[in-house]
Amino acid sequence: MDFFKYIHAVGTGVKGNRDLKFEEAQDMMHQILQQSAYPEQIAAFLLGWRLKPETNEEFRGALSVCDTYIHTTKIENSIELGYPFDGKAKNPYIFPLVAKILQDSNLNIVVVGDELQPAKNGITTKEICTNIELSENCHFFDRRDFFPELHKLSELRKRLGLRTGLSTIEKLPHVAGSKYAITGVFHKPYVKKYVAIFSERYKRFALLQGNEGTPELFSKGRLWIANGDDIEEFIIDPEYYGIYYKKSWETISLEESLSQLKAPSDEYMKLAKLNAAIYLFVSQKADSIDEAFEKLNG
Repeated sequence: MDFFKYIHAVGTGVKGNRDLKFEEAQDMMHQILQQSAYPEQIAAFLLGWRLKPETNEEFRGALSVCDTYIHTTKIENSIELGYPFDGKAKNPYIFPLVAKILQDSNLNIVVVGDELQPAKNGITTKEICTNIELSENCHFFDRRDFFPELHKLSELRKRLGLRTGLSTIEKLPHVAGSKYAITGVFHKPYVKKYVAIFSERYKRFALLQGNEGTPELFSKGRLWIANGDDIEEFIIDPEYYGIYYKKSWETISLEESLSQLKAPSDEYMKLAKLNAAIYLFVSQKADSIDEAFEKLNG
């Protein structure tokens, strides 16, 4: 189908815009990944799509096409961590420490990454994973290798300079066939949207009100776990577990983030154990976060 039809659907204003059907969203995503439309058309659509805004059905249609392009590698006993591709700007990452803590828990950590995407201009998971030695149970997948079609859109997205619907779709590619997944969310209204888009792909799907939109808890926040149409909410406060970590950066460099991982403070290690306990709970290896945290400190 002529790609202009999709631009017209999202770019003619409130009265003229319309939502794409599932099959149209599939065709749209296929044309974007193949870059059979002109770059200007793709950028125009992505901007209009976000402003319209995107629907769950459109996201599901687009995601179903991405699945046909992705080269998967099965990782048993794994939990997929869904990070934003615009990185972390004000805090270090914690997942490499979490993975080390979980080495004896028969749980593999799956992390995906690529070149920096708009719009935060932070440090990416790829920069961390290619500059530090990861434990054997921490598996990094570079999108350049497993999904080159989306990787090749990086320059176009950088020139556009804004978050688009691709920023949502790319978080959880299910590249390792993980039964469990957790991703970060900023605002509670997005919880139901993410559950509608992603939860059917996993045995258990969770969202965390994490640091900078990541699945990493640094301060008091909420955890949501999808159980079919029901969503169970948990409030998690690090201080309840005797953790009083305080960040010390307005912005953070790659060197500072790596340094924190290589020589973590006592409070940072406690925080890593709490995050490990959350992942054990989500992956059904513990009946509660309290039980998991106590086990990791035993």
